[in-house]
Amino acid sequence: MTELSRGVRLGVDVGQVRIGVARSDPHMVLATPLLTVARDRTAAPDATPTDLVELAALVVEHEAVEVVVGLPVDLAGRHGPAAVQVKAYADRLADVIAPVPVTLTDERMSTVVASRRLAERGVRGKRQRAVVDQAAAVEILQSWLDAQRRRT
Repeated sequence: MTELSRGVRLGVDVGQVRIGVARSDPHMVLATPLLTVARDRTAAPDATPTDLVELAALVVEHEAVEVVVGLPVDLAGRHGPAAVQVKAYADRLADVIAPVPVTLTDERMSTVVASRRLAERGVRGKRQRAVVDQAAAVEILQSWLDAQRRRT
């Protein structure tokens, strides 16, 4: 396998209501929370939803070379309805941000792990809901970064 090019990667946790976004440093070592984007469910079928527009702007702003989207597979590794929806979202995102690639990665348990880590730090209730999507995006991106380092 060839070594990955350096550069910022964005990690994305796609939810029904919110989308958590994290970013890596250019050396691909550490993922940090960036922000949460509200999911736009009101866009006309022929229009680009505002959440995709916001993600595209983040790709440009952070000069991202790749976007890593968490794919929610079940514990047995199967793709259920949520995975099908996220894959469709990732495909649409790829169209909007081309030629920047979108990569899907297994995000099993990322939200559970993120919620647990936040709770351990005393972040609960409304405060946790406000940042859990970003924390899940960090888990997704950090797992992916660690896996890439193990491969090289």
